[in-house]
Amino acid sequence: MRTNRRQFLGATLAGVGAAAVPAETSTGAAGVTAPAGAPADDGALPLPVVTPDLPTLQPRRIDADGVKEFHLVAEPVRRNFLPGRPVDCWGFNGTMPGPTIEVTQGDRVRLVVENRLPELFAMHWHGFEIPIEMDGVPGLTQDPIAPGETFIYEFTLHQHGTFFYHSHMAMQEMMGMIGLFIMHPREAYAPRVDRDFGLIFQEWALRPNSNVPNTLEMDFNWFTINGRAGPSTTPLLVRRGERVRVRMVNLGMDHHPIHLHGNTFETVATEGGRIPRAAWQPGNTVLVGVAQARDIEFEAKYPGDWMLHCHLPHHMMNHMVAMVGPMQMRHGTSDDAPQVPGFPQDMFMAMDSMVEKPETRGLRPTWTGGMMGMMTLVRVLEDDLYDAIQADIAARRNGEVA
Repeated sequence: MRTNRRQFLGATLAGVGAAAVPAETSTGAAGVTAPAGAPADDGALPLPVVTPDLPTLQPRRIDADGVKEFHLVAEPVRRNFLPGRPVDCWGFNGTMPGPTIEVTQGDRVRLVVENRLPELFAMHWHGFEIPIEMDGVPGLTQDPIAPGETFIYEFTLHQHGTFFYHSHMAMQEMMGMIGLFIMHPREAYAPRVDRDFGLIFQEWALRPNSNVPNTLEMDFNWFTINGRAGPSTTPLLVRRGERVRVRMVNLGMDHHPIHLHGNTFETVATEGGRIPRAAWQPGNTVLVGVAQARDIEFEAKYPGDWMLHCHLPHHMMNHMVAMVGPMQMRHGTSDDAPQVPGFPQDMFMAMDSMVEKPETRGLRPTWTGGMMGMMTLVRVLEDDLYDAIQADIAARRNGEVA
């Protein structure tokens, strides 16, 4: 259903019987879109998903028929891959990747998508089993959304699992236009997890002295998780002994063999949904192919700061560094290191203070020297450190001094 902004606002204001719900995004918080588990539910309801460095989108309203209405705005977004390295991307609602949407199997949703880009656009709901007119392929299933116009997608969701939304126009995917879309089952999967995280993998071609991705280039030199490059990615925090799920989505042009240090996990789901338990595959590396999703689960038995990263060597160095080897790290200087044509030499090994945040508390000094590119950390913490970090996060959220 295509409409312009004036028509949509008029229809919205004329509506009656709608329950008002805040439209703001919230980072890692349980929203009314997900059946957030609570102690009283005896473990029957799923947990909300935490997407580090990205917000969760709450519905704008829930109408009298129970339809959950979400608003997405496609627009230019400036994203800092690293401190001091801004990139002019395209995203949704002021962030890149876009905000995470969480719903429950059986929900009917209305997605109001406004185009504030300088060109035509349409939204595809990747893997959704929905009516063809809602599939979001410009020219085939709908007219593209012109700049300044709005298109309303509405459908009922019968699936459950890890999905995503993205632009289906030209090379807009390579500008960053993707977001997670989580369909929770009506009852939590067994065995129930204590933590549920979402990660999006992307790659970029950025020429020296340019902040705009080159969408026609296939020689990528930046690699991100949730729109951040290591060591700027926010670690995943868990308590020792908890069961953890990590949902991973890849929307780019490279496959990513994702490796978790120090833990054996099981691959429990794909973009097609939950895998029968008898077919779960144990391992410590899983290939997340282009346009695929993989969910892994593991018991966090071993305390420590465990790296989670793509194991392709060039994806672990990202934008390259000036000091390229152990001898140069110990004895050389950045001036001695060879310059690599086409790669901005703006990364250095000791960034601890620049990327400091509550989630990095207690890490070994100079930990950033081993964190570059498509890398993050799974921090399996004892109760005292975990509680101290959470108190610090809460204090900063409330504007207090921790």
